[in-house]
Amino acid sequence: MLLASEAPIYGRFGYGPATYTAQLTVPRHKAALAVPRARGVADAPATGSDNGSVEVLRRAECGEILEEVYDRYRRAQPGALSRPHRWWGLRAGQPPISPAPRYVAVHRDADGVPDGYASYSVESGTLTVDETIATDDAVFTALAWFVLGHDLVSQVVFKHVPPGHPLRWQFADFRAGEVSGDMDWLWARLLDVPRALTARGWFTDGELVLDIDDPFLAEHGRYLLTVRDGKADCVPTDRKPDLSMDVRDLGSVYLGGTAPSTLVRAGHIQAHRPGAATLADSLFRADRPPHCLHWF
Repeated sequence: MLLASEAPIYGRFGYGPATYTAQLTVPRHKAALAVPRARGVADAPATGSDNGSVEVLRRAECGEILEEVYDRYRRAQPGALSRPHRWWGLRAGQPPISPAPRYVAVHRDADGVPDGYASYSVESGTLTVDETIATDDAVFTALAWFVLGHDLVSQVVFKHVPPGHPLRWQFADFRAGEVSGDMDWLWARLLDVPRALTARGWFTDGELVLDIDDPFLAEHGRYLLTVRDGKADCVPTDRKPDLSMDVRDLGSVYLGGTAPSTLVRAGHIQAHRPGAATLADSLFRADRPPHCLHWF
């Protein structure tokens, strides 16, 4: 895994863009939330409130809380990287790991257990959220509403919003949030194809023969991928392929952030039979869009 300084460089080494991120800017005067329309929540107030609470702490006061909450979050989020204890201890990198002064809004559940946080700074009327970590969407909404209600700011900037995030849909004015900086983030490179494919989770049963070319390592392999009950088996085969692709394209689809059919349409993956791309889309999808907040 890596972050690419320039997109053209790393493809020739077998890396493909695997997660994407964007920035959402919300003028505070447009930040009203819509009343939920789904049954069971339609009577909920449009305030982002839940049964928990939010407490503002200084960064120096909550290091252990951030580390513990982030670790729980990353174990359930495809594409999230681990942050070893020594990283937090060294305080190297970007906020909120670094010693840069930050406010931290810590969300606690009804039992007082921390289950989310938003790290932010305020300067010249703009509140900038470095990262929002939440164990579920309700916690994210509560934290978002908290920062959107901050006094003496004209706009709130959410850095690193994952693709398809529901926040834009929660505003009464759908155009309240302006999306910018839509870009690739984490790039992936598979070295051991069978081991990588059997290590990830799967949500649909199916069978595909994948023909994988790795020009940089001068390797070529054909594998039968069989998925049953969330587990995969991947073995070499001489059967005719369903899909042929470069290893960089396998890196892009591996985490579920890029649909194989998109790369078929782009002319990078070749589908050898009708329905192969559709099946691949179903197989490689993740339970949520993969996302990486970490800069390294």
